[in-house]
Amino acid sequence: MTAPQPRYRRALAIPAGMAMATALAFLPNTSASAAPAAGSVPAAADAGSLSYVVNVRPGHRVPSRVERAIGEAGGTIVTSYDQIGVVVVHSSNPGFAAAVRAVPGVQSAGATRTAPLPAQSTGDLGAPKVLGADEIAAAEAAEGQDPLEPLQWDLPAIKADRAHEKSLGSSEVTVAVLDTGVDDTHPDIAPNFDRAGSVDCASGKPDTTDGAWRPGAAESPHGTHVAGEIAAAKNGVGMTGVAPGVKVSGIKVSNPDGFFYTEAVVCGFVWAAEHGADVTNNSYYTDPWYFNCTADPDQKALVEAITRASRYAERKGAVNVAAAGNENYDLAADEITDPVSPNDSTPAERVVDPSECYDIPTQLPGVVTVASTGAKGLKSSFSNYGRGVVDIAAPGGDSTRYQTPAPPATSGLILGTLPGGKWGYMAGTSMASPHVAGVAALIKSTHPYAPPALVKALLYAQADAVPCTDPYDIDADGKVDAVCEGPENRNGFYGWGMADALDAVTR
Repeated sequence: MTAPQPRYRRALAIPAGMAMATALAFLPNTSASAAPAAGSVPAAADAGSLSYVVNVRPGHRVPSRVERAIGEAGGTIVTSYDQIGVVVVHSSNPGFAAAVRAVPGVQSAGATRTAPLPAQSTGDLGAPKVLGADEIAAAEAAEGQDPLEPLQWDLPAIKADRAHEKSLGSSEVTVAVLDTGVDDTHPDIAPNFDRAGSVDCASGKPDTTDGAWRPGAAESPHGTHVAGEIAAAKNGVGMTGVAPGVKVSGIKVSNPDGFFYTEAVVCGFVWAAEHGADVTNNSYYTDPWYFNCTADPDQKALVEAITRASRYAERKGAVNVAAAGNENYDLAADEITDPVSPNDSTPAERVVDPSECYDIPTQLPGVVTVASTGAKGLKSSFSNYGRGVVDIAAPGGDSTRYQTPAPPATSGLILGTLPGGKWGYMAGTSMASPHVAGVAALIKSTHPYAPPALVKALLYAQADAVPCTDPYDIDADGKVDAVCEGPENRNGFYGWGMADALDAVTR
């Protein structure tokens, strides 16, 4: 089995017939451009500055002694989220974090990156497989289907096609897409787009400029693809989302180079919490560390900041859904070799204990962790797994060589919307997560007063149990590619099972 390329995460472009192609570089880098977007980096930022989070007591203003200490240590406060006690700071003092950690009232502090502001791109932009005009023309939709729906094998895999006969979901429900930005002008997204709930959080501070949530011309289409998977309108155009009647908002949390830094993710969760999001989708990991080890004071502060933000969003009513990752890691193993961290400077191979080192937000308390399946219903060749870590499974695609869909679908990847009114295929746990986010939105539509804990309980209870695939030899080379542990209704490959959209609208 060809190993996934470890430097990339969440979204894979896998041409038919190949075991694993170049992954979409939307995490470490989605653009060759080093120019920051408006509002993403303060114009006065020192070229040698780093960004930090300083965690203080939640629910209060930043204590004056902490403010003074930040200034005395060479820091400038960019913004503060008093609700959760997270302060975003820029400083060119390499001893800044150590200095403020000693200040009474500071609970933790750490650098959110290892490369100076602005981060420098370290790779090339990957690309999805764009659907050609001939493929669009060849799709033959049945009555009641959108034109490209016959190509979406993933909808019947979770019974979404049958669910749509009962309900498309409520326009009172909103899914916030924390990602690389969403093109709200796309004809499949525009009817369901929530402009008031959308923002650019890349700098760690909300930029509400009209359209700031859209991806730039050289930036990744990833967020637009995810948004369409969730809520592409059933409007006689293009494809159909899992929940085509709900709203979707775009919260841009990646910078122009494709890095998802802690301050941006914190901003995204808080914005979603305060603008009525019922579900958040998180198809990324927080850069620059694949795993954040709490024994390290910097990484500990990042875990604390995003934990506070995600829990705040849940307290405000949002179900947080996240992708499990694309490295075929067993996240319940005793140790994992991480060769890609930090991904914004010089990575160094390290062995981590996943019980103390966390992929965030994927492994945070309360987050719904989603593994990916292919067109045959098996764990995708690349999908991370782990008993007690993976909560649920959903279609994320796989190489057609491994899992071929039944006709009329032609690709084992997942169809989604792309900027500029296009459609195309991508694969990854990035694509599995929005399927679960869509099902959660349908549950919320059916039970509008259900709190997040109940929505999650229903999501798991309604999932169709899937037994372990044993042995798991996805490429049929005679070697086991991953080992699944656990019973039919709660195992390391599929968690509680396959998400069920039909139960979401009928139970």
